[in-house]
Amino acid sequence: MSTTNAIVLRPRFKIELPYHNEVVLKDFEIAKTSQKEYIVNRIDDHVFIKFPKQKQHFWSPQLHLEINEVDEKSSLLHGLYGPNPTVWTFFMFLHFMVAGLFIAFSIWAYTNWALKSSYALQVSLMLFMVIVWFALYFAGSIGKASSKNEMLELQEFMNKVLKPFS
Repeated sequence: MSTTNAIVLRPRFKIELPYHNEVVLKDFEIAKTSQKEYIVNRIDDHVFIKFPKQKQHFWSPQLHLEINEVDEKSSLLHGLYGPNPTVWTFFMFLHFMVAGLFIAFSIWAYTNWALKSSYALQVSLMLFMVIVWFALYFAGSIGKASSKNEMLELQEFMNKVLKPFS
């Protein structure tokens, strides 16, 4: 699971598999019923692997796999680690809110500058929004770091299901 960018909050990976995608997807369906450590859901070519509710915390990761058919004898697995979609949506909402406020404060500062009024408050608020944005980024990084062991557990489970295909 190597990433080319060190600041990725949601790591991605690709694996080429020498089997048709339906064969691989069926193995994940079998794994769903044969174990209780993880919740495995399949929707079409997508597989979602996550921890049961009692093991989850705010930053608990889930693994989203998309297994696409390349031809009759091979498939391509795309993997994405990320937090619960609700947490991720809220996190992105906060980012967009900060960006929107930054733009609003910059317009307000420009207006005051054009009117030859004091604009120190607006510039201060803009700088505060930059600080909040960095705080959100570092909170996401800390969340990712705190769930690294759980990401490795999900990776290990995926590898165990995929082992017959290697």
